[in-house]
Amino acid sequence: MAKLGLIVNPFAGMGGRVGLKGSDGVEPQRLALALGARPEAPRRAVEALLRLKELRDDVEIITYPHEMGEDEAREAGFSPTVAGSVDRGRTTPDDTVRAAQDMLRLGVELLLFAGGDGTARNVHDAVGNQLACLGVPAGVKIHSAVYATTPRSAGDLAKLVLEGRVTGFHEAEVMDIDEDAFREGHVSSRLYGYLRVPSDRRHLQNMKSGRAAGDEAAQASIAEHVVEAMETHPDDLFIVGPGTTTRAITDRLGIQGALLGVDLVEGCRLVGSDVGERDLLERSRGRRCRVVVTVIGGQGYIFGRGNQQISPRVLAQVGLESLMVVATRQKIASLRGGPLLVDTGDAEMDHRLSGYVRVVTGFHDEIVYRVEG
Repeated sequence: MAKLGLIVNPFAGMGGRVGLKGSDGVEPQRLALALGARPEAPRRAVEALLRLKELRDDVEIITYPHEMGEDEAREAGFSPTVAGSVDRGRTTPDDTVRAAQDMLRLGVELLLFAGGDGTARNVHDAVGNQLACLGVPAGVKIHSAVYATTPRSAGDLAKLVLEGRVTGFHEAEVMDIDEDAFREGHVSSRLYGYLRVPSDRRHLQNMKSGRAAGDEAAQASIAEHVVEAMETHPDDLFIVGPGTTTRAITDRLGIQGALLGVDLVEGCRLVGSDVGERDLLERSRGRRCRVVVTVIGGQGYIFGRGNQQISPRVLAQVGLESLMVVATRQKIASLRGGPLLVDTGDAEMDHRLSGYVRVVTGFHDEIVYRVEG
């Protein structure tokens, strides 16, 4: 039987809905739970494993106890081999490192791990490039190129590897940022190392790219377009997502927005800063809203990476007709013809968002671009 390793970081992604921008460390995890956050990684791991259901009789899943993989494998219908030991509800990054080392020792053919950039870093510390790995995206911030585009894509690609239909591998970047600085509104990202991943561009996301030189003028032009809409519709509530392109909008208004959070603007005034899902649901109820989001450079995501506060429930409440996507033409060109991506955690919402969307690329300048969920 083929051997598939499975590691789940059960705390990954919990801070996203409540606006914490990360969940590394005991205190952010405690705060996320206090704010009503729910674990995201276990559900996403199950979603990936369900794509492997046809291989249940041909694949042995080797994993760690409880919520680090055992629970998820059983929920997906597998009977896993459980190695190691952990305290339920009290897992740490050291547990991830030990689990990955055990997977290497036990000879798994592919290590599937669910988490974010911090989880990828822990796996790298444990195995380097000695083991084929594939990430199931479950974190708040996922800049690394070792993750599949969605949990479903992770399961599909793992299936192709286990069936011998994908045999090539390459080294992909593991990126990580300083979460403390990130929460203060500063992005300090660096290359941490490389993991060996299956070579299949259809299923893997790209590494996040930074702002290109010369984007400032284009961003200012986009800001003029959005501000004109705000002035024309002063009673509308504008939900402004994170990013440097959207920051140009708040800069144009002369207000101090949250670069890495979600802001609320009404009548060209800031009426809420760095809000979470709960606030968005309360403040947008019964209101006419516009949701302004930008594209992650190099990756193409408009939902599901760093703006989880604008959740499927929020989108369903305000209506998809409220969506305004903004991006410079240079950022669109960086996708090299690839689609815009959505990974909201809700398959129905991803399907509803798929198709074509207008993208504001300048003042009274728009293009129509394809979206895939």
